[in-house]
Amino acid sequence: MTLTNPTSGTTAAHRGARRPGTGPAVAVLVLVALAALIPLLGPSPALHHTGEAAAPGTGGIALLRTVLFAALAVPVGELFVRRLLRSVPNAPPAVPRGWSTAANSAGFVAALGLACVVATGNLIPDSLAAIDVGSLYESREGKLALLEVNAFLAAALCAASGRPGTQVWPLAAIVVAEALRAHPETEYTPLIGSGLTLIHLVCASLWVGGLLYVLRTMRAWRGSAAGAVLLGLYARVAAVLLVAITATGVCSSLRRMPPGSILEQLTDTAYGRVLLAKVILMAGVAALALWARIRLARAADPLSARAPARAEAYVLALLVAVSGLLTALPVPIRW
Repeated sequence: MTLTNPTSGTTAAHRGARRPGTGPAVAVLVLVALAALIPLLGPSPALHHTGEAAAPGTGGIALLRTVLFAALAVPVGELFVRRLLRSVPNAPPAVPRGWSTAANSAGFVAALGLACVVATGNLIPDSLAAIDVGSLYESREGKLALLEVNAFLAAALCAASGRPGTQVWPLAAIVVAEALRAHPETEYTPLIGSGLTLIHLVCASLWVGGLLYVLRTMRAWRGSAAGAVLLGLYARVAAVLLVAITATGVCSSLRRMPPGSILEQLTDTAYGRVLLAKVILMAGVAALALWARIRLARAADPLSARAPARAEAYVLALLVAVSGLLTALPVPIRW
């Protein structure tokens, strides 16, 4: 007769068990790390055999822009989804804690870093003495950089106050400043370019930040049917956002790469290669969004749409990193 120790069996099972949610958490950490590496490692592969030279500090600038774009998307998405919550019947009272204060603070640090780069003639400063703060007031780019720094600081203070909705105004100032910065006055029809960038950035921030907060809210509601309703409301708006992002993205690309040479530049220039990678990721995101919408409409359990929506959020994180890299690379054609 063999005696067994029930405690040992329980301990072994406990050791072999994995806590629920560990798998998605690990996936998020891996993808966030990968997203951080894209701006740092991206310039060299993108510039390989193109004949183009990377500007000093391209990787660091790309990383700062990635943080800035992500920091903008989080509070914009939270404000957007909190308005959607008013249209959800029988919504549970629990809502996730906002990340706006932390995101705006990270955006402030990134904007401050980018302002230091502008203050040293668009070079990475090697010491504090190399930063000429006064020069920021003498150029259009410097003034826009200062505006973004102050706007992120104001947004962080508004988010931490009793009226977080007021951060919409400094966030709007950041979007306008970023749209103007992307199209200097020396460019052909800069106002058209700035208008396209403004629409593109607003829609992208609503899409990325909105999906993040929707998923966090669904998790806080713990399987409530209201979660599927919220995701459905978001999906309707996201379809319009996807059309606007695609249209403005195509128009902006054609302004820099005319139709006659776009195929060649997509493979022979660093900007084109990263743009092509962004298009591929966009196609993947669109497919995941369609999958989630089909599950919402046809699945026996509409909450099963959360799985493709979560995968969509992961790919969107990579897309933000690629966008940050794209803004730091040389434009193939300057008007």
